[in-house]
Amino acid sequence: MQVNSDNGLSNKNGLDFYQLWLRYVVYWPWFLVLFLLAVGGAWLYLHYATPIYAATARVLIKDESKGAEDSKEIEFLKIANSKKLIENESEVLGSKSLLQNVVLQLGLYAPVYTEGQFRDASAYTTSPIRIEVKEPEALTETDKIAFTYDKGRKTVNIGETRYPLGQWVALQNDTVRFLTNEKYDGTPGTDYYFTLVHPTNIGWFFKENLEVLPTSKVSTILQLTLEDEVAQRAEDVLNGLMTAYNEAALQDKNVMARNTLAFVEDRLKHVEQDLSSVESQIENYKTNTGSIDIGTQGGLFLKNVSDNDQKIGEINMQLAVLDQIEAYVLAKNNRASIVPSTVGINDPILSNLLNLLYNAELEYEKLKNTEGANSPSLTSLTNQIAKIRPGILENIESHRKTLAATRTNVQSTNQTYSSAIRTIPEKEKKLIDINRKRNIVSGIYTFLLQKREDLALSYAASIPNITVVDKAEASDYPVAPKRKKVYLFAFVIPFILGIGAVTMKETFTGKVLFRQEIETATVYPVIGEIVHNRSKKPIVVGKNERTFIAEQFRQLRVAISVNNKYNPRKKILVTSSIPSEGKSFVALNLALSFALTDKKIVLMELDINHPNISNKLDIPHSPGLADYLQGTVGPEKIIRQSALFDNLFVIPAGELSENSFSELLENGRIQRLLDYLGDLFDCVIIDAAPVNSITDAYILSPGCDLTLYVVRHKYTQKLFLARLDQNSHLKDVAIVFNDIHSRGFGKHHFGYGYGYGYSYRTASK
Repeated sequence: MQVNSDNGLSNKNGLDFYQLWLRYVVYWPWFLVLFLLAVGGAWLYLHYATPIYAATARVLIKDESKGAEDSKEIEFLKIANSKKLIENESEVLGSKSLLQNVVLQLGLYAPVYTEGQFRDASAYTTSPIRIEVKEPEALTETDKIAFTYDKGRKTVNIGETRYPLGQWVALQNDTVRFLTNEKYDGTPGTDYYFTLVHPTNIGWFFKENLEVLPTSKVSTILQLTLEDEVAQRAEDVLNGLMTAYNEAALQDKNVMARNTLAFVEDRLKHVEQDLSSVESQIENYKTNTGSIDIGTQGGLFLKNVSDNDQKIGEINMQLAVLDQIEAYVLAKNNRASIVPSTVGINDPILSNLLNLLYNAELEYEKLKNTEGANSPSLTSLTNQIAKIRPGILENIESHRKTLAATRTNVQSTNQTYSSAIRTIPEKEKKLIDINRKRNIVSGIYTFLLQKREDLALSYAASIPNITVVDKAEASDYPVAPKRKKVYLFAFVIPFILGIGAVTMKETFTGKVLFRQEIETATVYPVIGEIVHNRSKKPIVVGKNERTFIAEQFRQLRVAISVNNKYNPRKKILVTSSIPSEGKSFVALNLALSFALTDKKIVLMELDINHPNISNKLDIPHSPGLADYLQGTVGPEKIIRQSALFDNLFVIPAGELSENSFSELLENGRIQRLLDYLGDLFDCVIIDAAPVNSITDAYILSPGCDLTLYVVRHKYTQKLFLARLDQNSHLKDVAIVFNDIHSRGFGKHHFGYGYGYGYSYRTASK
């Protein structure tokens, strides 16, 4: 059997929006109350919540892998500078150490507030004074300290004590002073108080609200965003952060330049002493020997030997520098120490590698104080340092081999010149030797002087590491709480809560609530729906009855009668899962509905254990079916005419002896009775016992044309429906959804059944 329902809103994929609408719309007062509460709560939250503003700034980073190179003139002034990786610099910009320096500079460790009726507000720009602690890093955190400001006397009053502005005073466990607030905007106020918070905690607070991100994947511009309840304070912190970053970077650059300059100065002192000593030797030699000029040949040899010796000196100095660089690189402690000077070695690759190593070690030192030992940033820097060192050592070894070979070649040439010089008179030879030493030392001295000037210019040129593209600027309107988002949640959450509450209320129960649950649990069709009988009368169908429930029984009758011409259904069995599901009520009123069509109907009361149809119709209980099955009376003796309709007849249950009724049903007399009644009446309706307690329905169903299985709303367990498909004893089953109660608010919202107007046609299981 099969029932078709068409309300025009069904989805072919199985989702019926009209059913969903009926399921929840009946609870509209609940949704309305939840909606009003949510909107009211959202309004209160927005009215009393602290608004949050966002300040943004943008800076340009000199990334070593992106962007254009600086000109040679600029690079000359940046000898001690190094290029940066934008990923590392974004971490450094957002580090707690830099933020803590900003907190100390701005005095944010002593925030001032104004007391409000529902919430306190920051008085960063509305307080006439600010508080400074002498030793902020050792301050003792305090709770609220209320104060007032006497503008005339220029004193701060805390309790009975007056404190003058600008003087260090003892306050609890700290030494503080009260200063005029340069940020004061003139807003009048009286209820002020301040607290003392450790700068580290304030630094963590701003770090959690700071975001540093590149503007794009290929860009070297970083955007800094800070959210705070005071727009001016957010701007000041971002501007202070950029300044602190540049100052820290310049300080690192100056330390490197200062260390290199000290190394060059020390070398200049030694070379200057050597040069003075050589000049004295020349002067003494000429005075003692009277040697003034050297011959043309001697001068030529001297020039060649002098040039070669100068080369050897430069090579020796370069080898010494390489030894110092090698010792620095082999010190594997990842600490940024003084980088040896590369003076005399004109290899940009080695210089760049040393700069990369120094910068990596410097960044390792910075991040080690703010990051964990196993953090990705430290691990990345350690790997980077480990990769740079082998390259430097390989470069040094290559230089050393080249310099050694060059020195050997030059020495060999010098030996040739020395042999020629031996032919020169002894006096000229000695003078040549002395002049050769002077030229060597003089060349080294000139070279060191030039490098000292270069380093001095670089030290004086304070070129910042970052360029401020946009200074910090706060939004004119709060970024949080977002009014649209809050109200959106206020609109959505009531529906979610309401739908969730209704769904949980109606889903997490073991009883049948919806027609859709019946159709899902079993293959048998729902042939009819009967609403709850508010009148409590056992008979709801009559000639003049125009009630809704009476009309539903008419619809049930029509559904059974469709195609009756080709598939007659004269014998109809009515049963259910358990007692009290309304099968007798359905059988009685269905029989009355058929009787209204002038058909001759007989209603059999086969529920021997709980007979109640005969009582409702005021028909004697005996003799009846039990008496017939026991062979004490004939079939004509048990058929009684109803007083309601002339064409409605009833067969009462009768009196049962000690024999089991189920055994009596199997003696063959019931089938003969059904055949007899089928010839005598247009329709035979049988009220049988529930299938889960007695097997009577299983015995009777094969001899019937249709089995009506009654399911009672909010009473029948779902597990009974699950077992129904597994039952093969019932013939041509169709389901009647009985006693459907109204849902939600109102008296006519029968949303459990989802509408009416059904057609019925046969379909075998």
